[in-house]
Amino acid sequence: MLRGIYDWTMRMAEHRRAVSALFAVSFIESSFFPIPPDVMLIPMVLAQRAKAWLYAAIATVGSVIGGLFGYAIGFFLFEQMAKPLLAFYGYLDKFATFAAQYNDYGAWIVLFAGVTPFPYKVITIASGATGLNLVVFAVASVIARGLRFYIVAGLLYWFGPPIRAFIEKRLGLVLTVFLVLLLGGFMAIKFFV
Repeated sequence: MLRGIYDWTMRMAEHRRAVSALFAVSFIESSFFPIPPDVMLIPMVLAQRAKAWLYAAIATVGSVIGGLFGYAIGFFLFEQMAKPLLAFYGYLDKFATFAAQYNDYGAWIVLFAGVTPFPYKVITIASGATGLNLVVFAVASVIARGLRFYIVAGLLYWFGPPIRAFIEKRLGLVLTVFLVLLLGGFMAIKFFV
């Protein structure tokens, strides 16, 4: 079954609409979708290594624009949705303290979350909700997401054939590690947010 899914993913990575899909997944992952763009970026680079830098750029641009959308969600919908709930439960004052601390370290938080498997959408929405300086957020997002996607693309570009052979031989292990990292990112939310 895994082999069939892998083969299908590799075929889709060469599809004429794969670039648009990569941009779309990168955009929505940064604001509300739980699946990271690496699911598309990795097979696309493995399928066409010569386009690794183009794919990294598309993922970066889509992710940063999606991050700005996530920021807008936090900024504009916080007053209508979250603030009344925080007030009802008596946490509004605690949120003000959290927001001040978050904004003191906001650039570092965005950089950390943008490079790691931590769910980036949580940070984009939190950045808007706390009113993190938009320029700081945007610059940190460009750096973090660019690093993330260019590192992945670069590693696959330079070590593509051996990595592809490794993935194909150990598909179950690779999927397990990916899922552990993905779930670990969501679990980190409980400890850091």
